[in-house]
Amino acid sequence: MFFIDPHIHMVSRTTADYELLALSGVVAVSEPAFWAGFDRSPAGFVDYFRQLTEFEPARAAQFGIDHYCWICLNPKEAEDLGKAREVLAEISRFLDQPNVLGIGEIGLNKNTANEAKVFQQHVQMAIDAAHRQAAGASPAMPHALILIHTPHLQDKLKGTRLILEMLKDFGPAIDPGRVLIDHVEEHTIKLVKDAGYWAGMTIYPISKATPQRAVDMMEMYGPERLCVNAAADWGVSDPLNTHRTMHEARRRGHPLPVLLDVFYNNPARFFGQNPRFKPKPMQVAML
Repeated sequence: MFFIDPHIHMVSRTTADYELLALSGVVAVSEPAFWAGFDRSPAGFVDYFRQLTEFEPARAAQFGIDHYCWICLNPKEAEDLGKAREVLAEISRFLDQPNVLGIGEIGLNKNTANEAKVFQQHVQMAIDAAHRQAAGASPAMPHALILIHTPHLQDKLKGTRLILEMLKDFGPAIDPGRVLIDHVEEHTIKLVKDAGYWAGMTIYPISKATPQRAVDMMEMYGPERLCVNAAADWGVSDPLNTHRTMHEARRRGHPLPVLLDVFYNNPARFFGQNPRFKPKPMQVAML
C-alpha cells in the first residue's frame, strides 16, 4: 500500500521521520506553510520559504520521497496587516519554484476582520497567479490550487461558514475543484463537500480527529473528494496517523480500491491538477 500525506510539516520533523515514512510506503508529502511557534519577521518568512523550496526537497529525496509545498502567510500571523503586506509582496517569486503546488495553508484562526482581509488577498493572489502564467492565453488558465486551514474547534463552524462565504464572493473566478478545505470535522464536512470543495481530515491526537472518527465521517459522507493527513508538526503528533486511519478502515472491511483512493489516489487527483505533481493515480489489478 502506497501513501501520499497531503498535509505534514516536515520542517519540524527529524530525518528519522522521513525514513519512517519511506519504510511505511509514503511516496510524496505536501507541506503547507504554517506557524513556527512564534511570530516571525517578514525577512524570517523569506528564509522559511527558501527552506520549503530548497532544503526540504533535498532532505526528502534522500529517502525516495517527493516533497511538495505551499506558500502563504499563515492565518495565525495575519492579524498584523503591515507584516502581511510585506510578506505577500514576497510570495509571488516563490510560486514558480518546481515543488510549489499553490497558495496555502491560508484561512482563519480567530475569525477576525484582519484575518478575513488577508485571506481574501491570498485568494486574489491565486487568481492573479494564473493570469500571470497564462500571459494572455485563451482560454484563461484556472487559478492556482488553494489549501485552506479552518480554525480550531471553538471557532471552526463559524470560521468554515465565513470561508465558504468569502470564496463564494469571488464568483466563477474560483473553481471548488481546485480548493481543498482542511481540518474538517463532523459538524463541517457536509458544508464543505456539499459546496463542491475537496475536504481534508486531520488525524491529530488532541485538537482534531481520531482514526475512528475519520473513518466514521468517510462512511457517512463518502470517500469522494476526501483526503486524510497527519499534519505532524512540532506538537504532540504522529506522522503515521494517516496509516492508523487506513488500518481502521481496513479493519471495518473497506476494500483495497477504496483504501487506495482515499490514501493515495485522491491526493494524487487533487494535487495532479498542478502538472508539477508527479505521482499519478493507480488501479488495483485483481489477478
